[in-house]
Amino acid sequence: MGVKGLQYFMETCCPDTCVPVGLKQMAMNHAKAHPDSAATLVVDGMACLRYWYRCQAWVHGGQWQEYMHILQEFVDAFTAAGIRLVFFFDGTVEEQKRAEWVKRRLRVNQDIARIFQHIKTHAEQPNSRDLFCLPSGLATFSRFALKSLGQDTRCSVREGDYEISDYALSHDCMGILGQDTDFVIYNTAPYLSISKLNLNNMTTVLLSRERLCQVLKLHMTDLPLLSCLLGNDIVPEHQMQRLRNSALASYRKKHMQVQGDKVYAVAEFITAHHPGREETLMLVEAEEEALEKGIRIYLLPGQTSPWLKCCRPFPESVRSMDKYVPGEILQAAMEKHTRAECFLVYNVLYDGVVDCSNSLEDEDEVELPPQAVLYLPVRERIYGLILPVQPDCYGHTVSVKEWFVFPGNPLQEPTRVTPKPLNYIKGPPDLMALWFRTDPEVKTIQASTLLDVFDLYEFTEELKQFDSPVIAVICLVTYIAIQTRQLSLEDVDAYLSQAVCVRFKSFTEMQQLRTPVVDPRAVQLGSLFVRGLTYLIAANSACGLPFPMGELMPWKTFDGLLFHSKYLQAHSGSPKEELLEGNPSWISLFLSVRELVLGACRRRGTPVQSRPRRLQYRDAWPVEVDDLRGERRPQLHHTTQQPAASTHYQQGYRPRPRHPKRGRYQLAPRWPNSQNTD
Repeated sequence: MGVKGLQYFMETCCPDTCVPVGLKQMAMNHAKAHPDSAATLVVDGMACLRYWYRCQAWVHGGQWQEYMHILQEFVDAFTAAGIRLVFFFDGTVEEQKRAEWVKRRLRVNQDIARIFQHIKTHAEQPNSRDLFCLPSGLATFSRFALKSLGQDTRCSVREGDYEISDYALSHDCMGILGQDTDFVIYNTAPYLSISKLNLNNMTTVLLSRERLCQVLKLHMTDLPLLSCLLGNDIVPEHQMQRLRNSALASYRKKHMQVQGDKVYAVAEFITAHHPGREETLMLVEAEEEALEKGIRIYLLPGQTSPWLKCCRPFPESVRSMDKYVPGEILQAAMEKHTRAECFLVYNVLYDGVVDCSNSLEDEDEVELPPQAVLYLPVRERIYGLILPVQPDCYGHTVSVKEWFVFPGNPLQEPTRVTPKPLNYIKGPPDLMALWFRTDPEVKTIQASTLLDVFDLYEFTEELKQFDSPVIAVICLVTYIAIQTRQLSLEDVDAYLSQAVCVRFKSFTEMQQLRTPVVDPRAVQLGSLFVRGLTYLIAANSACGLPFPMGELMPWKTFDGLLFHSKYLQAHSGSPKEELLEGNPSWISLFLSVRELVLGACRRRGTPVQSRPRRLQYRDAWPVEVDDLRGERRPQLHHTTQQPAASTHYQQGYRPRPRHPKRGRYQLAPRWPNSQNTD
């Protein structure tokens, strides 16, 4: 992210631009200069995810209680230093960055394929830094996690870096904590590196734009042009290749070749062609348009650039869904989005575009569909809650553009998804009532509507005996079992037993969990469940929050290592008493939930059968952490199971045509076909 090669240039070629700083001293200095306000640091949440997720286990679906503990320690360290934090997360992907977003997502898909190959070969989580993938949904859940810790957390409605820079400048913040050299280019608060942050002594490195300008003999207003000529997320490197070649050729006639000479050459080129100089910058039309667009993205309110002929404001984007939804709903959706209190709804209503990043999914898996396909009916019904499901008077049908990453999707264009009506609740939903009514009766309507989104309206009365986290688990496990028709009784037992046990285990107990092997199918099942939680909170948002958002989070419902251990136990033939660790109350809750799930599957004609995969684990049995000391990790042995040949893929989704002899996903026949509507 950021400016191509600038981080390396500053750290390696001009180390004087990287200044070690003590955050406590910075905060004290800032407080003296601004006695009427707290020392505030704006945190780029997206850039911090890798720093925050330091849990040793990541491939199993996420160690969410441990992650919450890490976030609490992070917040506590800054609070103790007298520093207030404001967290920003990307709330949208702007179309001008879409090409770069796609390129990165496809690259991560390749990494995920290598991760699964490692798991199949070694039956363990990769330990290489090059083979790492954050748990699914981490960015989404992190914003809710920080809110639950009492932190000021926000989602952007436009380019995230712009909103962070604007907020930091307009609120006299002491700095921006992130890992993106775009913050060197913006004329805003000081940019502090998250990768260099040491919480023990509260130190990090400040990447100084002032010192960079001194080294390169540039003005601060020249930095946006420098960024564009070097290449960034808005202006691709190749688009400025001609100008960079010209700059380098001119520079090398006068200087010896040195490390970082590309940056020096571009800086000298800028100085030579500065407005008012005799040597005018000659641009072809495509270059001029790209540079103008790229420079404007860095201009905060009230700022100008000598490199622009005129400082036109950004054109207001046309909201494609405004005419379909009452103004009160649109306003509420934006407010909840910016306060990080809901998920997905704003993107549908304001942009009509939804995206989903990579998940840990095996491209060779033939039984379990990608999460994008599995949860498509849920998204269709969420869209149908907040958008019209019938064509307008001109015959035009509303559709939502989806950019969803999964193996086999080349991401060349978005898939258009048409909103679908609910199955049981008839007629258009009353959004005004769902969102704004506060009487007790509306809670029942909200909850039954959410269940209908997951095609589980029949559970409305039965689920009233359970609390919200258990309801979340029942919904997702039942939905996955019915839609895939591929879950075994052992899979269901693994899901449900871990969901019961995780409620009563402490953070310390969770840290002691280990598994003897890593199973690729269990990895994908864990990822499917966690992704399902994101759609559950999206449905909760669309239905007016029938359940407290904090009760639907993974730290209340799921632990990756615990699920993995229960999966191995269940498929190794362990009795229910062992799965539930001999606790009678846990066993009772497990059996009542299990009866509900299996009963729903039978009524839908998809009874769940026992299909233990114990042959996969010749010498691998679930063990406690103490039993693993000094033992060799056992080898994982795979068995193959022939899936059904038919498929019910929606139009626009296709499995990867890499293995012509392999089976296709068998999906539930209830799924309607989705049409690509222009």
